Amino acid sequence: MTSKLLIEHLTIVLCAICIAIVAGLFLGVIAYLFPKARKVILNLADLLQTIPSLAMLGLIMIVIGAGKQTVIIGLALYSLLPIIRNTVLGLTEVSPAIKEAAMGCGMTKFQSLFQVELPMAFPVVFTGIRIATVNSISTAVFATFVGGGGIGSVIYRGIRIQNMGMILSGTAALMIMAIFFDTLMGWIERRMMAKNGLTPTR
Repeated sequence: MTSKLLIEHLTIVLCAICIAIVAGLFLGVIAYLFPKARKVILNLADLLQTIPSLAMLGLIMIVIGAGKQTVIIGLALYSLLPIIRNTVLGLTEVSPAIKEAAMGCGMTKFQSLFQVELPMAFPVVFTGIRIATVNSISTAVFATFVGGGGIGSVIYRGIRIQNMGMILSGTAALMIMAIFFDTLMGWIERRMMAKNGLTPTR
């Protein structure tokens, strides 16, 4: 296990999550503003979750070829659902009184959305980002099958040559990374929710 593989794995995950955050927030806001589009957007995001990881990566590889870009796109697509769902949930849970107060201060609907509602909803949105990040760390192990590298290459090589040490080192690194990010982001989430007077998820 080398630091290069750890950095490679983490880079893939962070790139995918950044793309998913931008796309997920945009689609979440659209779903919130337009109830008729909400069901379609959430159903499509849910459908992506039902596609097996290797099948998804295989389909993307057919279109753009093997490599890290295939894994990044696949992970980003898998990460959309929790971010979209929590964006809609967070915005929906903002008190109508707060929205009315913003409008009463002369804000337009979009000013209220971006200056008041989204900041209020962000702790809930962040919960979705945390879930997506931890899931991506685990799912990125399949990157090795499409030339993406990462920690999965150590585990796969260990399985192929029946080296239990390689398998355990790769699995342990994956678990430590997932637990670290889950703990760190959970702590940030609780701080944000406490600041906004919300109940932490755990």
